[in-house]
Amino acid sequence: MNIVKRTALYLARKKYCKTAIEDQADLKAIREKPTPSMIAGLIMIGFSYIIGLPAVVAMGIIAVWAKKPLVAVIGGPLIYAISTIIFIIGIRMAGKTYVHVFCRWMVRVVLEKILGDDVRMLSESGSSDKGC
Repeated sequence: MNIVKRTALYLARKKYCKTAIEDQADLKAIREKPTPSMIAGLIMIGFSYIIGLPAVVAMGIIAVWAKKPLVAVIGGPLIYAISTIIFIIGIRMAGKTYVHVFCRWMVRVVLEKILGDDVRMLSESGSSDKGC
């Protein structure tokens, strides 16, 4: 057995991975109607793209036009940092549920692809490892 398959077998015995496989984790939760906080998060993500790189370019143009290079040197990274913070907040608001559902599904799919028929062996064994 190669190292990838042994590692996958080890991880598949852990509680998180084992429950994802046994529960046949899927993406059904993503089909549900988004909550207001998810919508606000998606709007924040979109807004962060609008003020991100275009605002940095605009700062550069203004700095050249005004002949004040500090506008670009200080303003560019500052506006980009603000845009990144807005993006991260938007991801947290919009994606917490989706990230959890997606991770469980991805763990199940990847482990089933690597292990193939050996996945059945896991449900038969009574291993009680924790983590993953």
